[in-house]
Amino acid sequence: MGTFGKATAALLSPVPRVSQRGLWGLMLLLSVAVYGSHAPLLTLCKVDGTIPFSSSSVVVLVELTKLVLSLFFLLTWDRQLLGVAVSWHHVVPFALSALLYAANNNLVVHMQLFMDPSTYQVLSNLKIVSTALLYSLFLRQRLCMRKWLALFLLMAAGVSYSLGGLQDPQDSSSPSRMQLHITLVGLLLISVYCLISGLSAVYTEAILKTQALPLSLQNLFLYFFGVLLNLIGHFWSSTERGFLEGFSSWVLVIVVSQALNGLIMSVVMKHSSNITRLFVISCSILVNAVLSVMLFNLQLTLLFFVAVLCIGLAVHLYYGVT
Repeated sequence: MGTFGKATAALLSPVPRVSQRGLWGLMLLLSVAVYGSHAPLLTLCKVDGTIPFSSSSVVVLVELTKLVLSLFFLLTWDRQLLGVAVSWHHVVPFALSALLYAANNNLVVHMQLFMDPSTYQVLSNLKIVSTALLYSLFLRQRLCMRKWLALFLLMAAGVSYSLGGLQDPQDSSSPSRMQLHITLVGLLLISVYCLISGLSAVYTEAILKTQALPLSLQNLFLYFFGVLLNLIGHFWSSTERGFLEGFSSWVLVIVVSQALNGLIMSVVMKHSSNITRLFVISCSILVNAVLSVMLFNLQLTLLFFVAVLCIGLAVHLYYGVT
């Protein structure tokens, strides 16, 4: 079994309560595919080397799609639970969760002003450690040294891949020569970004697990606030570009895939943990590499295979894959 197969099999183990193991595995594989295909899809959307649409409008549509799907699932699969008692105590916590996610989405945009994209890709891997630290601290999940080593290997895999796991054969520059650039403000912003990223994920997991409500109803609360806050953010920072200006069929694929992935991650955090989510994101490197080679004729470098090795070792250390 290859590294990708081992990773997928390992991620199935933390969720014994899921009766249909095959469906669970399919969801994880789909999530890996969505994470890995996001960057290539954005590249396919570019016109003359630039993104022709508003990123904030895409975020709003993703949140709206998740809201509609959550309502659909609630009315079809959880209809018998519609009579469950719900108070504002159940609803309000999701407002903070949506606010944290919205803040992070905006931070990603502003960070580009203080560092180059390559630096962002490398340093954003620090959110693996920040998420694990907050997961251990706030959810009181003690992680042994073996598991911490596995998580640091995941971060090393992300850094290795970001530093030059892929190379354009038309580009004579070597990945090893890549120079990173970051300002003091950029360093502060990336630190805040990693902190909020981990906090939002762990806080959302805590809410989903502590409330005795159906997941589709919880998602309904979360994505209602997500649509509201992101709409405010879109019109607050909107330019003269129209809401749907520059949209194409590829943008529609991004919206639908990201919405489905968001719902899958809700299931993961409800029935497994954010650690599983971190492994899913790391495994998506493999999908990203395959698509980049197939679609854009990029070449794999030694750093890619270093990243794959780190992921394989991380899976072995954390889940005990043999």
